[in-house]
Amino acid sequence: MGEAQETATNEELEELLVFLRESRGFDFSGYKRSSLGRRIRKRMSDVGMKSHADYRDLLETNAEEFNELFNTILINVTSVYRDPDAWTFLAREVLPELIGDAGPDDEIRVWSAGCSSGEEAYSLVILFAEALGIDECVKRVKIYGTDIDDEALRSARAGLYSAKELEPLSPELREKYFEPNGTQFSVRPDLRRRVIFGRHDITSDAPISRLDLLVCRNTLMYFNVEAQTQIVDRFHFALRDGGYLFLGKAEMLLNDTDRFDVVSMRQRVFRRRPGGSGPTYHAPPAKFRPVTGVETANVSRTRQLRDLVLDAAPGAAVTVDADGLVALVNSHARQQFGLAVGDLGRPFQDLEISYRPVELRSLIDQARKQRRTLHVNGVERRSGEDLQYFDIAIQPLIGTKGQPLATHITFTDVTAATELQSEVRQVREELETAYEELQSTNEELETTNEELQSSIEELETTNEELQSTNEELETTNEELQSGNEELETMNDELRIRSDELDQAKAFLEGVMSSVAAGVVVLDPDMKVKSWNRGATELWGLRRDEVVDESFFGLEFGLPADELRPVIRQCLDTGKRAGPVTVPSVNRIGRSIDCAVHCSPFEGHRGGVVLLMEDSDRTHPNGRDAA
Repeated sequence: MGEAQETATNEELEELLVFLRESRGFDFSGYKRSSLGRRIRKRMSDVGMKSHADYRDLLETNAEEFNELFNTILINVTSVYRDPDAWTFLAREVLPELIGDAGPDDEIRVWSAGCSSGEEAYSLVILFAEALGIDECVKRVKIYGTDIDDEALRSARAGLYSAKELEPLSPELREKYFEPNGTQFSVRPDLRRRVIFGRHDITSDAPISRLDLLVCRNTLMYFNVEAQTQIVDRFHFALRDGGYLFLGKAEMLLNDTDRFDVVSMRQRVFRRRPGGSGPTYHAPPAKFRPVTGVETANVSRTRQLRDLVLDAAPGAAVTVDADGLVALVNSHARQQFGLAVGDLGRPFQDLEISYRPVELRSLIDQARKQRRTLHVNGVERRSGEDLQYFDIAIQPLIGTKGQPLATHITFTDVTAATELQSEVRQVREELETAYEELQSTNEELETTNEELQSSIEELETTNEELQSTNEELETTNEELQSGNEELETMNDELRIRSDELDQAKAFLEGVMSSVAAGVVVLDPDMKVKSWNRGATELWGLRRDEVVDESFFGLEFGLPADELRPVIRQCLDTGKRAGPVTVPSVNRIGRSIDCAVHCSPFEGHRGGVVLLMEDSDRTHPNGRDAA
């Protein structure tokens, strides 16, 4: 591929990714372009598309294709206790320390990020049940399993696995933690309730906080360096001081030794160092006071007062009810985001504000489930040539019975503050430049040290390149594993179908052999396709001597040409013809009267079936009877 053609292909790929983000809210901008492009090309090949533009046209006209594309991009390769040595290390070295650090009544919080179809999350709950006992695990351990793939999450919530998928477990553990459910096995209900599954994008959604253990295995390797850095920042925020981070064998933290201690580089287990950012502020949920019968006359006045108070708020505000419909929009939101009164009552997900400038739908779900206010600060929004920045708060509104009634979203314009920070930062940079000039003499003395540091950085760069290559190889390995599983499934289906065909063939041959009369099957070209044992005993010709030979060209005791009219009648009418009695000579040279019945053959390509009997043997007044 030429350089110009490759550039055009890359531009088409980027345009397709922008279309996916704007139409479906899936942002793949942080994924590695090599593996991402390869997966998209695979799906394009499956549907016979040669260009990204043509494939985009298909997506616009076929909504189901989105699901097929996402399933192809999001490779869901996982298993119970994947990489057993790493899980053994986790059980023997990490869990005792983790449990020992927690108080006897403290809740242990675990997050399985990128959990796919749930095997990893259930492996974790089994691990804790073995360490604490089932009753204590049910009482104290809470595990969150998240993924961006809705289809995989549905499988995870079902908690049903085949015997083959549970092979890594010993029979004792499978019997202890799983119950038979038809041809599959389901996780025992008390442990299943300790695992909470939900949709979450680790590149953009707010992380789960105050974690004792965070497991994210072979997920980071699909993202570029910038996205990996942002994700690790979120993971650092999510873990409590001393919390553990468990990564995949193709992932490691090379440049975060100031924030994470290495517990085992071989097993990719790290521990958060004390210090850093703490948990977010939990705003108390808003309370809705139910309207009494006495107040029903003042509903209109109260509603008007409420709308005036909402419009008087300093920033834009939108309220979404429990059914996902827009309940309230103040004047600032209408002016700022182009909303209208007619948008009240519409599904929030249909509005542009639900995914731009930031994906709010998943944040609303997370805020309602966790019943706490989420904050997303410094969100950038471009309106024409203007650039704005917002701090967004997503606050669940809890009713008197403790049920979420709505979610209130406020947008605080911090553009001026952000610009001021930028100016302060610029002044600071200028002061730093002046300071650096004053320090030039000292820097000359440190030249030798810098040269040594440069050598170290070159080694680190080489190490990072090797790490990137390792990640690419691991990605390719998972793609091959996924393809191999598909081929195994197809092979099993073909084996079953072959067995069924063998059984049918044996049954048919048994039926043909058991018929005493001579049975001959002819194809439309009048070639012999079947010749049973009765025909061999009648005429003396073996099956291998006549199959695929022209019936009218065979030399045996039956004058075949006399059968042409009855065979032609059978083919033309599609109905049974005969019997026709033809004087013949059997295999031992005795003259017989052969009765021939002709029936249409309704099998492959058609033809006729000839049933031939010695009428002297079958007729009660024949020679044999005499």
